[in-house]
Amino acid sequence: MANVTFKETPMTLMGNEVKPGDKAPDFTVLANDLSEVSLEDSKGKVRLISVVPSVDTGVCDQQTRRFNEEAANLDNVEVLTISCDLPFAQKRWCAAAGIENLQVLSDHRDLSFGKNYGVAMEELRLLARSIFVINSDGEVTYTEYVPEATNHPDYDAAIDAVKKAK
Repeated sequence: MANVTFKETPMTLMGNEVKPGDKAPDFTVLANDLSEVSLEDSKGKVRLISVVPSVDTGVCDQQTRRFNEEAANLDNVEVLTISCDLPFAQKRWCAAAGIENLQVLSDHRDLSFGKNYGVAMEELRLLARSIFVINSDGEVTYTEYVPEATNHPDYDAAIDAVKKAK
């Protein structure tokens, strides 16, 4: 299991850690219009899933903006940002931030993504900062569980993994 801290306090992650080579677990999250979105909805594409505790914080804001910029240059790649923020707050944040190249999705209702990918922090009911790349066959090809949730992920390694995935 990944060891993750939040402001240097150890967190208990619910679910099982996902590793490269695993079949990507499905999940159900909510779009900003409250419609359900699953992994199956982007079947046949490479998926980059950027996981953040809350888009309303500095590092999460920067991470989401960075992947929004990167998404504009990626063909046949679905870029998703998932947090436990309410869909209404995500919608408002996306409008203010000009997010147009990726989907920001909420795991608030069921923690379906958080539990299936082993990133739900039990103590906070937030998701641990992490990155997952899933190829067009539904196989996990890259994971990063950021050890300290207030730190940035390795953006370059994630984008490189997306470019190598088919």
